[in-house]
Amino acid sequence: MADRGGFGRGFGRGRGRGRGERGRGDRRGPRRGARREEEEKWVPVTKLGRLVKEGKIRSLEQIYLFSLPIKEHQIVEFFLGAALKDEVMKIMPVQKQTRAGQRTRFKAFVVVGDNNGHVGLGVKCSKEVATAIRGAIILAKLSVIPVRRGYWGNKIGKPHTVPCKVTGKCGSVTVRLVPAPRGSGIVAARVPKKVLQFAGIDDVFTSSRGSTKTLGNFVKATYDCLLKTYGFLTPDLWRETRFTKSPFQEFTDFLAKPTKLSIVDDTEKALVY
Repeated sequence: MADRGGFGRGFGRGRGRGRGERGRGDRRGPRRGARREEEEKWVPVTKLGRLVKEGKIRSLEQIYLFSLPIKEHQIVEFFLGAALKDEVMKIMPVQKQTRAGQRTRFKAFVVVGDNNGHVGLGVKCSKEVATAIRGAIILAKLSVIPVRRGYWGNKIGKPHTVPCKVTGKCGSVTVRLVPAPRGSGIVAARVPKKVLQFAGIDDVFTSSRGSTKTLGNFVKATYDCLLKTYGFLTPDLWRETRFTKSPFQEFTDFLAKPTKLSIVDDTEKALVY
């Protein structure tokens, strides 16, 4: 086992420094509280963030309509808030061969969603498991996409399945989603089932091929499927397009104003303490 860097039995080098030793709760307690205060005091650094915080943009759909890039995860939290749930799909160790031996890091796959048409996937690699999970959650929130839902058969009640057959691919894994009648449930493997539940789809048949044991590619292929649901122009979307101004054009006078001085005061206070 020594030539594998002690990787055969647990994590670490076998000198009593496994996963359990890293990041004890008593050491991380104060920092977690400080981070919560930082999250409450969100100071936007992008134009989009300023518009969202001031209430100029009312929903995520308004952002998606103009394909505006979301670069602050607080924007997604602002709109979805408590409805947004996250789940760690997998934590896998990855190694790099260096002159001194193997360098082990941890790769986290996290899925977030509100069970109502929004889902995101984040992948992050870090030396610590907790840091990888935290980074993956932030990346998942930044990658939240709208999921289009439709009907199987008559349009009665709320949309419950995918609007049409869609296929997603990542690596050798291909995932196909097929509309299902109401009451069928999500007929899928464990990995895509969780992603589809977070997306708010109630009934769907799935078909997959390739090396689905590669969980990273399996979950990415499912995410790719859901991303393509808004890529089809179906007859109910054939209405005449009414072009409106993007939020950056509409609120250009607001964005031209300088930011408040209180932001500078807060940062100066933080530096003093």
